[in-house]
Amino acid sequence: MQLVFDPKLVERNRVRAAQIADSSAGFLLDMAAEELADRLSAVERHFAEGVELHGMTGVTAAQMMATGKVDHMTRLETTLGFGPASGELRLAPLEQLSIAPESVNLVVSPLSAHLTNDTPGLFIQARRALKPDGLFLAAIPGAGTLVELREALLSAEEELTGGVSPRVIPFADVRDIGALLQRAGFALPVADVETYTVRYDSIFPLMRDLRHMGMANPLTGRSRRPPGRKLFVRAGEIYAERFSDPDGRIRATFSIIYVSGWAPHESQQKPLRPGSAKISLASVLKDKSGAQ
Repeated sequence: MQLVFDPKLVERNRVRAAQIADSSAGFLLDMAAEELADRLSAVERHFAEGVELHGMTGVTAAQMMATGKVDHMTRLETTLGFGPASGELRLAPLEQLSIAPESVNLVVSPLSAHLTNDTPGLFIQARRALKPDGLFLAAIPGAGTLVELREALLSAEEELTGGVSPRVIPFADVRDIGALLQRAGFALPVADVETYTVRYDSIFPLMRDLRHMGMANPLTGRSRRPPGRKLFVRAGEIYAERFSDPDGRIRATFSIIYVSGWAPHESQQKPLRPGSAKISLASVLKDKSGAQ
């Protein structure tokens, strides 16, 4: 399998972000944690054992506990540098969950699945870790995220060098994520999108926040040559020309896909068998046409 992301660089970016510990750059993870907690609160169910997958700060685990719906949360992280925080901390690689089959009731993945080369495999591992009727929740940056930054960097690089290099990671479409849930064997899969617009004075504080989130460029196809300040200055000018508000501040889009799926259980609702409908589609259409 050809790797989209350099696993060592992904880890280096995340560890560097943990070392910096810039609380002001944690706004996106905080929003995702709050949204996931709201969705869990709406579930009429109690969860004895939950796991947070590589949530960096542990804010999602804390929000899960604050709902009163979960008895205990374990945090999986790649290094101990992501502690201390609420919940027990265990070490596990980003793409290898190391959770015993059917051992937990809740698995939550906050803003880390988009950095995996085998996202389908990650979903399958999460489903296998769940006890029957266990719940999987995730927040995943999706298509549309950082679309302005991508356009500004591509335009600037093409203008200055006559070629382009990938500098913003690809993000999946919500339909693709929904299909992955089904492929992984989740029952009752749901995927929807919330879009957040964040404003900055210029491109430079935006890029600083991305580094402090652990979202610096980890693509295997990235250029190995240092880009130089000239590229970013020109990209900043293009960004301001195309994506600024009347007050001069620029807009950055973050489209977060929120997903949920259940480990199959006999008590869950099931679709009707083909041919079991009591009323035919033809008769419904005939009734409607006659009513016009």
